[in-house]
Amino acid sequence: MGEKRLTRSNTGNTVIKMLHQRHYTAEQANALLPEVRATVRRLQDAKHVLQDEGFDTGFATLADVVGGAFPGRVRAQAAVAATLGFEHLEELDLLVRDLEAGLIDFPALRDGREVYLCWQVDESEVGHWHAAETGYPSRLPLDPWL
Repeated sequence: MGEKRLTRSNTGNTVIKMLHQRHYTAEQANALLPEVRATVRRLQDAKHVLQDEGFDTGFATLADVVGGAFPGRVRAQAAVAATLGFEHLEELDLLVRDLEAGLIDFPALRDGREVYLCWQVDESEVGHWHAAETGYPSRLPLDPWL
């Protein structure tokens, strides 16, 4: 991730730096929303469990001394859910911008530039986008783009 890949245009003269290998249309992103929404909700639940359980200094010390320790079933399940959730979103090449707010960016292309389709977990569909160098405060409606 994060690594730029170079792509040559059909003319062979222009080099475009891309951060992502996969780019979504609004239709493709919207088709994935049930799956992405469920993953984000599981991640949010796991985060709350891990926060509610608090940091256990005794556990951390034991893990450091013996090279591992069992944190308890609830904490372990939350940690596994978080790991699997983030891995799944990474496989889809999606960016978690703010887990608490459920803010997810889908890489997209607009006029040959890499941009992001911007979505929040409570929104019914992907309806906004922003430039790669900006963020949520600069998001614009998709309507003029479609």
